[in-house]
Amino acid sequence: MRRTLLYALLGLSGLVTVLPLLYMVSLSLQTEAETLAADAVLVPDSPQWGNYAELFTRAPFGDFIVNSLVVAGAITLAHLLFDPLVGYVFAKFRFPLRDTLFVALLATLMVPFFVRMIPLYVLMANLGWLNTYQGLVTPFLMDAFGIFLMRQFIQPIPDDLIHAARIDGASELRVYRSVILPQTRPALAVLGLFTFVFQWNEFLWPLVATTTPEMRTIPVGLTLFNQEYFTLWHLTAAGSVILFVPTAVLFVLTQRHFVRGIALTGLK
Repeated sequence: MRRTLLYALLGLSGLVTVLPLLYMVSLSLQTEAETLAADAVLVPDSPQWGNYAELFTRAPFGDFIVNSLVVAGAITLAHLLFDPLVGYVFAKFRFPLRDTLFVALLATLMVPFFVRMIPLYVLMANLGWLNTYQGLVTPFLMDAFGIFLMRQFIQPIPDDLIHAARIDGASELRVYRSVILPQTRPALAVLGLFTFVFQWNEFLWPLVATTTPEMRTIPVGLTLFNQEYFTLWHLTAAGSVILFVPTAVLFVLTQRHFVRGIALTGLK
């Protein structure tokens, strides 16, 4: 009886979670008249698959997709390259003010992005990087959360493994590449997925740092379908479905490592 009740609660929770997504898919296949009807249409009479093609005729949606892939992909690769390296230094090396620097690094997590946005905008403007890929990517090449996550994961790795590699003549770079990185794959999967999803859905900075439609990412580009007096809901929903698909595919592909990484990181 208890197991049946538990399954029922889990099923109800899953339905409540998935229902908005299903309605978004339904909305993306409706006509404009159906989206504006007084009573909500849950299942369209005739699915309008052409809504997805219309996205590309009403706006440079292909450019939006390319921009999102370039920005989110470059930032994710940078995090996977730099965050474990800095985390390794904080976890396994002793140097003056190490703990103070780490606390100062963590303190940056308490500073909201809105506070940093204006000086960051002025800096990018002075460098001439507004409305460019380097202006969208450079401010987010590393962050304190990723460094903290990797440090926590690397710290319990036995020092004896590192010492043994050094005694065998391995350089510090070889120790990092051959001893540390292979044991951090679950944490790298978590870091990569979190970073990609966050940057793929990022709205504020691409909105501020771009001035032409061709440089917009998908979340910012969808605002083109919001007019002053009405919104093209069927096109906005179709764009949102396209926005959702890559993150869902990436989660499915990395699910095994992601779940293992969450479990191991949580235990530590």
